[in-house]
Formats: sequence, structure tokens, C-alpha cells
Amino acid sequence: MYILIALVFVIGYACIALEHPLHVNKAASALITGVIIWVLLMIGADHFVNTQGAAFQAWSSQNVQGGAVDPAHAFMGHQLLEHLSNIASILFFLLGAMTIVELIDAHEGFRVITDRITGTKKVPLLWMLSIITFFLSAALDNMTTAIVMCALLRKLVKDKETLWTFAGMVIVAANAGGAWSPIGDVTTIMLWIGGQVTTVNIILKLVAPSLVCLVLPLLWFTFTMKGTIERPHLADDAHVVKVTRNEQLLIFFVGLASLLGVPLFKTYTHLPPYMGILLGLGILWLITELMHKEGAENGKGYLMVSATLKRIDSASILFFLGILTAVAGLETAGHLEDASLFLNEHLGSIYTINGMIGLLSAVVDNIPLVAAGMGMYPLSEFPPDSPFWELLALCAGTGGSILIIGSAAGVATMGILGIEFIWYVKKIAFPAALGYFGGILAFWMIWG
Repeated sequence: MYILIALVFVIGYACIALEHPLHVNKAASALITGVIIWVLLMIGADHFVNTQGAAFQAWSSQNVQGGAVDPAHAFMGHQLLEHLSNIASILFFLLGAMTIVELIDAHEGFRVITDRITGTKKVPLLWMLSIITFFLSAALDNMTTAIVMCALLRKLVKDKETLWTFAGMVIVAANAGGAWSPIGDVTTIMLWIGGQVTTVNIILKLVAPSLVCLVLPLLWFTFTMKGTIERPHLADDAHVVKVTRNEQLLIFFVGLASLLGVPLFKTYTHLPPYMGILLGLGILWLITELMHKEGAENGKGYLMVSATLKRIDSASILFFLGILTAVAGLETAGHLEDASLFLNEHLGSIYTINGMIGLLSAVVDNIPLVAAGMGMYPLSEFPPDSPFWELLALCAGTGGSILIIGSAAGVATMGILGIEFIWYVKKIAFPAALGYFGGILAFWMIWG
């Protein structure tokens, strides 16, 4: 059963990686994989509780009082519920954040930034867009930032080759920017919520290495790219009913404050981050309800939160649920502990371990890799704010830039702009890898 669970996970992962050739949404593959793993855990419950040892004995002494329920099955159900509480906190945070970002976008709030971007020379424009992406990703998240920047690029660049090159740097910048912020990437959110990293420490430790991950690819293109861009002639794509300037600014700044205020909320209330993001969403919901209380009559119904929720990428939420449930199953079955022992025995150094995890994240999604790392290495071995966790955040966040399928930002950009996998490997993989290894080296030189 142990080997069968691992095989199911590998097959499920392959289906996720081959989402486009198979024409099957990765959320479906992830959900099926997660559920099957737990079914197998239940079937082999008597074997797996023996691997839990003291944990099962402690639980059974307090909870088993006789009856029809098999203790092994009851313990597995208890394990699932414990994992689900951690998974749910991540999903609620993502749901709230995605809704706030979609609400800002519906009110054209991001034009506060994009309308100020001018210039036609490729290199200065590439630096400007990349730096904006880097800091915007830290404030929002890498996938959302990539989506916003792709929308901007389609209005700025006509030539496909140049458009794809700019988009490649957007992916690199979004992943680098998300690595040093506790809310900039799903993986850093996971580490932050899990208590492995704290807000101030991850910013101080990773902002410089993350900048190196961005600057080295930019320098590469500075010496290999020249000329000016040709702007496309676009028709007016504004909504039929425009929002006012005051509405645009209000929603933009309140939304941004809701996102940026989450770390402060957690610090001063000691409540989970998803409570802070739900508070911000509730405030925005109240504001927009009052602002557009006659929405159906004046054509502004699409600006209401009820309409915004229908545009949220629910498939991504379900994908996270499925894959995190699958990884929780691997942890319960003991696979992650065995993998931890293997890595420690054959690699040893936190730099080689995390460097390998980062390279793997270029091939597969970084979310389950970080979840696996959190399961493999308890806080008793690497306490909060240990260099191990900070390096894990850096490697898992930026290693996915090497291949376009290695990050949520890359997958989103690939879908929006139709970037070809092989083209990305030829044009972006090397400068992205240059930045990745440069970032690890910078971390070692500063904090090693």
C-alpha cells in the first residue's frame, strides 16, 4: 500500500504537469489524486497507524472508548481533519485575496499604476516593468501580478517575440518579488501561516537575494536586447459604464491597504492571516454595496462583490485543495519523513537540499514541494526563522521561473499570451537559472 500511494501521487502529478496535452484541468487531477490517496490510507489504516507510533497511542488513550468505529480508521479521520484545518486557512486567505484583487481590477484601479508607464525603448521599459512587477508581486501575489502585467503588455507591445520576452521577465520578476514577502506567493503564505517564517525576518533576509534573482536576468537582456517597441493599435475596451476617478482611487487604495495590512493584523491580534483578509474583503464589500446600491439600474452590477465572486478562478482554489490534501496523505503515510532522511543522508547541506527543491519546482508545482518540506522538517529540527525556511522560500519561489510550467505566474502567463514551452526554454530558461543560482549565492554570502 505504501508503494501504491506513491505511485498514485506520481501518476496524479504527471496528469497535472500534462494538463494542456491531456485537455484535463489540473484541478480535476489534483482532487482525484488527493481523495484516492486518503482512500488507500483508510484501506491500509492498520498498517499506517503503526508508523505513527506515539502519536497514535496518545490519541487512542484519550479518544477510544469502545464502540463500532475501528480505532485505526478513527485515527486516520482525525489526521485528515487536522490537515484540513491548515489547508482551509490557506484556501480562505486565497479566496479573500483573489476577490479583493478582482474587485480592484473591475473598478480599473490598476490603471493608477499602468497609466503612468510610458516610453518605447525596449531595455528601459523592460527594467521599469520588471521592477514594478517585483514590488507589485510582493504586495499582491505573483499569479495576480502576472495577470495584471500581461493585460498591460498586450496594450504596450505588438511584436510577438518582444511581447513573449517581456512576459518571460514578468514571470521572473513576479516570482522573485513574491519570494521575499509573506503574502507574495502561495508558498510563502504557507510558510508564514505555518509559523516557519515571520513577517519582518523574511523581508530582511530575502529582499536582497530576491533582487539578485531579478537583476541578473535583466542584465542579460540589457546586453542582448536592443531597439524600440511598436505599440499595437487597440480599440477602446473600457466598460460601457465607466467608474468615476474617485471610485477608482477609493477601491484601489482600500483594496491595497486590505492586502498590505494583513501582516499588521496578524501581529497585533494574533489571529490567523485569513481573518485579516476576510476583514478587508468585508470592508470593501460594504463600501461597494453602498457605492453601487442601484447597480442593476445604472449598469454597474458587474462591480458588485456578488458579481465579482463569479469571476474568481475557483478551479485554482480546488487545485490547491486537491494537491495539499494529497501531500497531507503522503505525510500521514510516512513518505515525507522517509524523503527527509534520504535528503539528509545524501545531501546534508541546507543549500543543496533547498537548491534541489527549487530545481524540482521548475518541473512540478512548488506548492506541494513546500508542503512536503514543511512535513519533512518539523519546527523542532528547524525552528521559526531558521535559514532553512528562508532559503526554502527563496528556492521554491524563484526556481519555478526556469520553466514556464514551474509556477502559477508562468502557467497563467502561458495561458493568456499563448507562450510556447520550447520557446521559453530557449529564450528565458538560462537567464532565469542565472538569477536563481545568483540568488542562492547572494543568500549564502550575506547570511551563510
